[in-house]
Amino acid sequence: MNPDRTTTRPLRSPHATTGAPRRAAGPEPTLLYARPGIIVTADRFTVGSTSWRIAELTHLHTTRGPHDRLATRAALISAAVITGAGLVLGFTGGLQRLTAEAYLLLGAVFLVPVLLAAAGNRWRPPPYELWGRRADAEELLFSSDNEQQFGQVSRAVRRAREMHSYGGWDDPLRSTRPWRPQR
Repeated sequence: MNPDRTTTRPLRSPHATTGAPRRAAGPEPTLLYARPGIIVTADRFTVGSTSWRIAELTHLHTTRGPHDRLATRAALISAAVITGAGLVLGFTGGLQRLTAEAYLLLGAVFLVPVLLAAAGNRWRPPPYELWGRRADAEELLFSSDNEQQFGQVSRAVRRAREMHSYGGWDDPLRSTRPWRPQR
């Protein structure tokens, strides 16, 4: 070894351990769905900071939530303004003086609320909602406007509920050994 060269070694704490962190003893809960903010296990359903025990949830059902308030208000206000303008034209006698092109334009204008409602429903669809009963009170458990995510979460919660009601469910591949020929 060269005496001019010094080597440095990392200092280790006498209390430092190597290897994987220790886990608490006992079986791990079966993870059915996990995404940021949403976790479904065989025992619990967690959305954000709210968590429910699967054993407490009954009467699970899905619905669609209310339509977007902004789109609904825009359609109602435009319908009211157009109806008001039509009434004013009708009572003042302005409808008799209109030409055929004006009637076509007026008919097209009456389509504005319908188009606003359709556009609002397309751009901001009503959310999908998962409801359940817990302690004799119906609660909104999960809501999403993403149909695929909602389907995955609701299937995972239903599967967890089935697993709980049938007294547990082990993965059949985990409990058996693969077949090997005798030699």
